Amino acid sequence: MAKIVISAQIDLDPAQREEALKKGKVHIDAALAQPGCIAYDWSADGNDPARVNVFEEWESEEALAAHFAGQAYAGMRDHIGTFGLTNAVSRKYRVDAEGPVYNAEGVATEAFD
Repeated sequence: MAKIVISAQIDLDPAQREEALKKGKVHIDAALAQPGCIAYDWSADGNDPARVNVFEEWESEEALAAHFAGQAYAGMRDHIGTFGLTNAVSRKYRVDAEGPVYNAEGVATEAFD
């Protein structure tokens, strides 16, 4: 069973981004409480005043499917659309390998062995 990672960039009215993030906590917490949710976070992009970066990690496709079918997802989708949404790009990735960034010597490495 492969983990699923989602990366998204959502562009909002810059004047409303902070409020969207603050009021979005209830939706983030709801997703985090779902079975199979490993990580779920929204954050303000430090280089773009309109952008919200989203990171999600799910135990399986089944866990993600349950999320998409549930109220946590519907609530998030409806919430984010009320803050001047101008663009959204999201991608999902099925993880076939994972490992530490730093090896035993403390050196960052691209290798998975």
